[in-house]
Parts: sequence; C-alpha cells; structure tokens
Amino acid sequence: MRRRIAITGLGPVSNIGIGIDAFARSLRLGKTGVGPVGSFDTTGFLRTTGGEVTDFRPQDRLTRISPERWGRSALFAATAARLAVEDAGVDASGDGVAVVMGTTSGELAAVVDMAEGWHSRGYGPPDPVTAAHIPAAKLGLAAAREIGAGGEVVTLGTACSAGNYALGYAYDLLTAGEADIAVAGGADSVTRFTHAGFHRLGALAATQCRPFDGDRDGMIPAEGGVALVLEPLDAARARGARVYAELLGYGMTCDASHPVAPDEDSIARCMRTAHERAGVGADQIDYVCAHGTGTKTNDLVESRALRSVFGPTPPPTSSIKSMLGHAMGAASGFGAVACALSVSEGFLPPTVNFLTPDPELEGIDPVPNTAVPAKVRIAQNNGFAFGGNNAITILGSAE
Repeated sequence: MRRRIAITGLGPVSNIGIGIDAFARSLRLGKTGVGPVGSFDTTGFLRTTGGEVTDFRPQDRLTRISPERWGRSALFAATAARLAVEDAGVDASGDGVAVVMGTTSGELAAVVDMAEGWHSRGYGPPDPVTAAHIPAAKLGLAAAREIGAGGEVVTLGTACSAGNYALGYAYDLLTAGEADIAVAGGADSVTRFTHAGFHRLGALAATQCRPFDGDRDGMIPAEGGVALVLEPLDAARARGARVYAELLGYGMTCDASHPVAPDEDSIARCMRTAHERAGVGADQIDYVCAHGTGTKTNDLVESRALRSVFGPTPPPTSSIKSMLGHAMGAASGFGAVACALSVSEGFLPPTVNFLTPDPELEGIDPVPNTAVPAKVRIAQNNGFAFGGNNAITILGSAE
C-alpha cells in the first residue's frame, strides 16, 4: 500500500495576508488584495491594477539567509518555507527534507532591471548583485537554505500550474520513500515585463478580477510565495502534529495544442486522471478551487470541462484569484492552501466581485461573494497553464 501523505504546515505570503492565520481570516472575509501597481512606472499602460504584496519585509521573518543576496521571488519562497515549517512545528533541517518550488517567471524582475539599465545607460558589464539574483533555480535554493533542508532541491518552471506540479513532485518523493519531509509550493513577483505581456494579449482586467461573472474582463497579475509541509501521515500522527488535510493524489496532462488557449478535453482528462490516482469518484468531490482567472475564454473552457466530468451541476466552484489576483507560479499553491483550509475548517471560500450570472456557465456555483459553511471531505484544486501544462491536486480529510 502506498504511503498516505499529510499536509501539516501552511505558509502563505500573499497580498491578503502573510502567515496562515491572516490568510485564512481574509479568505473567509472575501478580502481583496489588488490595487494600483506601485513597483514600476505604469505610464503608457491602459490597465494598471496588480496584486502586490505591499507589506512584505523578509528581514523581519528570515533567520538564516541574508535578504540582500536574493531576488524578490526567492525571498517570497524562503519566507513561505519558514512560515510553513513553523506552522508545522517540525525541524526541517537535514538530508531527509526536500524542497520543491514552482514558478512562472523566476527572477524576471532582475532581468528587467538589467535590460532597462542597458537601455538607459548603454551596454556594459551587468551589475553583479542584479546578475546574481537571476537564476530561477535560486527560488528552491533560498527556501532550502532558510530552513536548513539538505535533501533534493528542485525549481519547476511550469508556469501557472507550477505550484500543483511542485506538490505532485513532492508527493512522489514521499510515497517513494526518497524523502522524509517535503516543503513544496511556488513563488513569483509582479514585473513590468509580465504586466506588459498580458496587456498585449488583451487579458488584463480594468480594476477587478471577476471570475465566472457575465461581465468579466480579464485577470490581474499578482505575486507572492506559498509553501506547504508534507510528510507521511503515520509520521505526522506519531509526533502529534496537526493535520490540515491529506494529499490524496494528483493528475497531469499536457495538451500542447496552442501556446495560450486552454483545451477542454485535456483539462477534463486531467480531472479524471487526478480522481483515478487519488482513488476517488467525481461524486465524492465536495468543492473545486478553480483555476478561474476571470478571462472570458479560461472560465468558459474550465466550466465546460467541469460539466463534462461532473455532469450538469458540478460541486461548488470558487476562484480565490478574485481576491488575490493571479499569482502565477504560486497560484495553485495558494489554491492548495485554500483547499486544506476548506477541509480542516469547514467552509467554502467565495468568488468575490460576482454580480452578473453568465448563461454560458449554467450549472456553475461560484460561491458568490460570501464564504459558506460546509462539510468538505474532498476538495479538488485546479491549475492550468500556458503551453498546455495542466495539473490538479486532490486533498481530503485524513480522518
């Protein structure tokens, strides 16, 4: 029999709260963390809303690494890992502890800084501090060094589903006995380059992210870091750990049919694969944390895939991106935290900013605007990405 994997620590660094208590409280209240972008000059952009973590002070939370030696995304990852292991009450040092981080852009902010420096000052040797921040692999490394982990360290660049990829990778390490504990999640930063790219695609919302709403007009780029502590359930129980949820399994597909357009059939297949590998049926899913970006296409395709798998009335399906914006490589990690909280605390996170039902999304219950008390035994966490990288994790009660 495969080892059962428990989630015992949660470490969100987000624009609606840093640390699990603040994050959970904001999730219940439907707090929104987006606003005017302040980290770069938005002159020339028609849409200037972002989801920045404005109160992030890594020097107040990190104990082992020096913030000046790392880029912003790496500091998000390291701080999230620190928060998660503290929440789990576990010693994460040693060779038996693995770290797996997902990302979309890595330290793209450093690349932008370097390029803009060349543009304004002319070409020359790059600033050595900025250059040292660039390697995306440093996200996982920063987290590992902060918590003293000496096992496998991996950074996965599978875009907006990278957090779920990281959880799946960590799950495999643990079930195979190749690690005793795994810290998994994702991190990304708001940058001018990312904002400009989505702006050119016509994918940005004017002021609010409104997933599943009939008048939705796009997504909002956001940032942050998130980490979850995973360990074998028997080991967690033996040490008297609080168990938020069990990671039952995951599914992945890659449609590879279009660089940015989601594929309904592949997403539906990903859901079925996740259910099969987790040993659950579609009728057992109590809640779906949607990918739910708030774009016309994504929400429509996701809803069609949900109806294909669940029938005309899928389980309640909300999008926490309505509150956070789209945190890229951290997005599905935040979704996993939301699912773990829904299982452990008994509520459905809302989709805020919801005003107008969309007749094309008939049957979808977005849990509009207000959190709902509910018994959630099994939750599904969707993550879909450019390039057709789809990954879904399934979380359940460990009772």
